[in-house]
Amino acid sequence: MPQPADDYTVDELISVCIARQLEDGEIVAQGLATPLVVAGYLLAKLTHAPNLRFASAIGQAICEDWAPLGLATIEKLWLGKALIGGGFVRAATEILPRFAPKEFFRPAQIDAQGNFNNIAIGKDYRKPYMRLPGTGGIPDVTTFSEHVYIYVPRHSKVTFVERVDFVSGLGHSPERRRGAGPRYCITDLGQFDWANGRMRLISYHRGVEPRRIQRRTGFELEIAPDVHETPPPTEEEVRLLREEIDPLGIRRLEMLGGTARKELIRTILEREGVL
Repeated sequence: MPQPADDYTVDELISVCIARQLEDGEIVAQGLATPLVVAGYLLAKLTHAPNLRFASAIGQAICEDWAPLGLATIEKLWLGKALIGGGFVRAATEILPRFAPKEFFRPAQIDAQGNFNNIAIGKDYRKPYMRLPGTGGIPDVTTFSEHVYIYVPRHSKVTFVERVDFVSGLGHSPERRRGAGPRYCITDLGQFDWANGRMRLISYHRGVEPRRIQRRTGFELEIAPDVHETPPPTEEEVRLLREEIDPLGIRRLEMLGGTARKELIRTILEREGVL
């Protein structure tokens, strides 16, 4: 019986929960700047899903081998290990529809039905409060995919809103003709699904109460009848993350902002010998 870990961080728990959503033999897709997701993919490959393959926006490649996470050396995984590569258009129009990979998206805003926004914050598209990275093919994927997954490193009312300002990712809607809305969401507070077409709390992390999660959500959550504490990582999962998959701690960049994020980037680059 695997030994549960007592010493783990929330970023490690998020990557572990991501890994536990994956099955052996699947193809999973990864976008840009998503180290929490990549750490989860690699953890799944090194534990219960050795035949997992990765499709990446970095290099538009498919890989089955793996390499530890790097910041200045990210190409060692996505380019150095590629089985096949191609342009972004080919990846979006051929690879993704053909293989229907699972993919974890990080929205800037998301509503109760799972519609999400990575376009802009503010009602006026021409003069938004904040311009976001953009859709990056999200509208194409979410209109037909049944394998859309969500992760949010910092759960707050800023992200979980009553109504998104713009829709880049399509949620649950009775008018859908193909695909489905998001199936699952992991945040720094808990795990969620859309079993009834509306966001539902299915587990809360250690030290977090469901009332706290509701207070930090901008709409009324459904609560699963069997809601429970999120199972902790095992000692082996934590060891793999810290020693083999991500010894530089790159996954923690998604948990930080401002000065703390800049300082961690500098530390990582120094350890990689770039600075």
